[in-house]
Amino acid sequence: MLAEFVVLCLWFGSCAVTEAEDASMTRALKLMSETPLIDGHNDLPWQLRGQFNNQIKELDLHTLSTTHTNIRKIKQGRLGAQFWSAYVPCQTQYKDAVRQTLEQIDVIHRMCEKYTETFMFATSSQDILDAFRLNKTASLIGVEGGHSIDSSLGVLRTMYQLGVRYLTLTHSCNTPWADNWLVDTGSEPSRHNGLSSFGKQLIGEMNRLGVMIDLAHAPLSVMNQVLDWSKAPVIFSHSSAYSVCPHRRNVPDEVLVRVNQTGGIVMVNFYNDYVTCSKTAKLSDVADHFDHIKKVGGAGVIGFGGDYDGVSRLPEGLEDVSKVPSLVAELLRRGWTDEEVKAALGQNLLRVMKEVERVRDSLNSSMPDDVPIPYKEVENPCRTSFGYQNAGNEFSLSRAALLLILILQAGVTFNT
Repeated sequence: MLAEFVVLCLWFGSCAVTEAEDASMTRALKLMSETPLIDGHNDLPWQLRGQFNNQIKELDLHTLSTTHTNIRKIKQGRLGAQFWSAYVPCQTQYKDAVRQTLEQIDVIHRMCEKYTETFMFATSSQDILDAFRLNKTASLIGVEGGHSIDSSLGVLRTMYQLGVRYLTLTHSCNTPWADNWLVDTGSEPSRHNGLSSFGKQLIGEMNRLGVMIDLAHAPLSVMNQVLDWSKAPVIFSHSSAYSVCPHRRNVPDEVLVRVNQTGGIVMVNFYNDYVTCSKTAKLSDVADHFDHIKKVGGAGVIGFGGDYDGVSRLPEGLEDVSKVPSLVAELLRRGWTDEEVKAALGQNLLRVMKEVERVRDSLNSSMPDDVPIPYKEVENPCRTSFGYQNAGNEFSLSRAALLLILILQAGVTFNT
């Protein structure tokens, strides 16, 4: 009888746990039906390049099985809006970074055009809400890495016209105008002590255009400089909490406080190495980052930035985009209120984006910044100097000197 009683108690206990879990999931799905889940960073476009060289005409994104993301998983994950990453590696810097980035922007557009029943291309906060009402996933573009603009404000403006709405200032290499996060590890030297003068120009032009400044992959110096200078709030599109996992890709507490003060957002990354600083992690470990950021920076600075299809290791329970509702349910089980969960799901990002748009509109009478980066800061064998008067004069004088020498030599030859 005792054994039967113990078994019965265990059964009732497991039923109670299951019912609590089911109740949390039911509540999570309800909240996700009312507020769009907006994810800050997904590298599916890079997978489309790597696996198919961007030839998407024949593949079926409904059932694609070699990625963390497909349409079936998107539907299961209740993904309301996604910033698709237009990423190309640092090896393209000073070579073909602009071309390759444009090709990534192109594949995002073509993906939306091919699957119109699922995706709606979006460029504004209102577009996100409109897509959500239509039961479609709003699809936005973020360029991951300042090397993609080849130190050109004109390229930045052109990418904005193509729909780019955030720029990650660096990836894992210094640019001619900004240091990257590896500087804080000591594995790379600082070139600029943060941002150069042109980097500061870039911040102003991003504010004027309405391009969100993404500080994921930035060193501490750049984080603080941008928080000092930007008129608009910033985002960390896929970074976690440094105090929980002391990896330099994560955000330290003092910056979390400043993000709160300036109205920005930190969108939590799911990559195991940034979650636990090890190769393994669980869903609960990711929830620990949400808890910590809420404690230090407040519920108004938190978002989701899974980094799906851009990482090789993901936590148990968050293996692909379909599993995100389980994380939402876990936050509810930890005592998060409906209002806090809705803020993290999408309201925080919408607030940031609306403020970036407001700053843009307030600067609409300002002329585009057309002062180029100094040629000496970008001079390399693959770059021409057209338009730079000083560099052009030096080139012309060199040619004139060479021509004079040839004339004199010809004269000497003729006279003899």
